[in-house]
Amino acid sequence: MRLNLEALLILDALDRHGSFAAAAAALFKTPSALSYMVQKLENDLDITLLDRSGHRAKFTDTGKLMLEKGRVLLRAAQDLEQQARYVENGWESEITLGIDASFPFARLLPLIDEFYRQHHHTRLRFSHEVLAGSWESLVYGCADIIIGAICEPPSRVGYAFSRLGQLDYVFAVTPQHPLATLPEPLPKDEIRQHRAVVVRDTSRVNAPQSLNLLEEQDTLTVFGFDAKLQAQLAGLGCGYLPRSLAEPYLNSGELVAKRVESERCSDVAYFGWRESASGLAAKWWRERLQRYADDGEAYPAAQ
Repeated sequence: MRLNLEALLILDALDRHGSFAAAAAALFKTPSALSYMVQKLENDLDITLLDRSGHRAKFTDTGKLMLEKGRVLLRAAQDLEQQARYVENGWESEITLGIDASFPFARLLPLIDEFYRQHHHTRLRFSHEVLAGSWESLVYGCADIIIGAICEPPSRVGYAFSRLGQLDYVFAVTPQHPLATLPEPLPKDEIRQHRAVVVRDTSRVNAPQSLNLLEEQDTLTVFGFDAKLQAQLAGLGCGYLPRSLAEPYLNSGELVAKRVESERCSDVAYFGWRESASGLAAKWWRERLQRYADDGEAYPAAQ
């Protein structure tokens, strides 16, 4: 490759400073050295970058193209240098965080903003997981950290976890649903006769799990809790929803909360991490999530 970054820096300086003399002063070089580099690039590529027919050299159309695209390369090179120093100092170029579908992603936005303001050179990649799929993404290396996992942690080595908070559920139906007017607590035999809306477990290796689903109960399986909420609002089935998700619709009367016999109305939620994920970005997220949990911000009591 006959194109080099030094020549692109010279073209950039010529455009910004307007003359060889001014550009040379900015780059701590002589005007003749700059002129030689530009002419060498023209000869090497068999192109004309500058029109020298007038009192002051001007960029040709080819020169303008080289200047525009060259600045993109210069920015990329500068970013690469910073990224390399960043990784050398222990910061990952990218980390993956698996988010359980039951955890409201909006609650992470302040943390994401805080992280980027401090450490924008590490890219964040988020994946969507459900039930056993959350732990599986960690165990099998698909995620460096998981947030909001609600199933019991599997007994495996190579990862650790900590309590994030408590996820509260509510059994909800529309006012028009047959279960809405029945006396409480609702018997399980009665619930079994009605379709349940369930969220599909994203487990890829182990057997998928389900929560609060009765044997032989008809199911409508959807891909996330927002879809489950919409299906229940449409009267397509019944089931448990995270209380934070259902609360506005309970308050508006679009959904009705019903008590169920022997109901499971809450789960412990966890965040976990691969012990091999030892970079500084993963460490930042572990420590920040622990403070988040300790402060009660992950699952506010107002739910």
